[in-house]
Amino acid sequence: MPVGTQGAVKALRNEAVEELGARMILGNTYHLYLRPGHELIRKLGGLHKFMSWNGAILTDSGGYQVFSLSELRQVTDDGVRFRSHLDGSEHLLTPEKAVEIQLALGSDIAMVLDECIETPAPRDKAEAALKRTTEWAKRARSYFQQRPQRNGELEQWQFGIVQGATFADLRRDSARQLLEIDFPGYAVGGLAVGEPHEVTCEMADEVTTLLPKERPRYLMGVGRPEQIADYVALGIDMMDCVLPTRAARHACIYTSEGRVLIKNARYAQDQKPLDPNCTCSVCRRYTRAYLRHLFAAGELPRGYRVWESSEILVRRSLALRGRSGINMRSQRAGRLRRIAQRIHLAGNARE
Repeated sequence: MPVGTQGAVKALRNEAVEELGARMILGNTYHLYLRPGHELIRKLGGLHKFMSWNGAILTDSGGYQVFSLSELRQVTDDGVRFRSHLDGSEHLLTPEKAVEIQLALGSDIAMVLDECIETPAPRDKAEAALKRTTEWAKRARSYFQQRPQRNGELEQWQFGIVQGATFADLRRDSARQLLEIDFPGYAVGGLAVGEPHEVTCEMADEVTTLLPKERPRYLMGVGRPEQIADYVALGIDMMDCVLPTRAARHACIYTSEGRVLIKNARYAQDQKPLDPNCTCSVCRRYTRAYLRHLFAAGELPRGYRVWESSEILVRRSLALRGRSGINMRSQRAGRLRRIAQRIHLAGNARE
């Protein structure tokens, strides 16, 4: 999923995101709650209408952003009390409040509030966070099921989030506890936050073997091209990552032939498309020399648009290649891993 933090994928019009084939984007509950406010968005017809997006929308609970405000928040069993990074105003985010905000936003998939902790974490802290995450999930599910759904529209789905830091037994315990609550989909949170990639895969594997295959399994906050193969092989169905837009804004573009650092002088006279194997409008129309010129000339907004389009398409193509027409898990892993490794190795060679 492309990340549309504040109701927009940075520097891209919705038409461009649609052209790239994205069917779902992620919206950030924390930011939309603070600005422009969930009640205003509810009044204006919900987030889909507000941002004129016809596809699906997943909203996070706001928990990750709140917990990243280490100097501005206090965690209790009731919820998280925090100060806005915008104006310093004080707010209390509870499991019920997170549900209410996302119902107002009208997203298709809503995440429960969980406790995010840093990695590595001591076991006692991980155990305490897991316990609180499960209790919050119970409260969120109960409150959600008591609230009326959106009038005349598809019901909102609510996902639970597995925690447990890097302790395999805690990850399994968390998954089993959420299965008892019974969600229509499950996410794996608290990973890809600094631990080695191998550990991320190990923890995800511990969880996905327990979660039902007929329900969506979502690994939160991941999406490096060279790693997508591993996650798909583990049975992950959904991912989100800010890297496609963030890397592009720093003139780093992942292509099927490797990373292109477009500011490099070597591209000043390069008449080739950004990615010869890409079918997006950017790669069909513009040369590397021109794209480098955009950055050098300070035409950054336009440059962002074209680079981010290519970034998103590369990741979506990788994920689709991993899922389409491959039934056996090992076959799916091997094929996609070869594609991803080709990107990674070619990018290193260019540098």
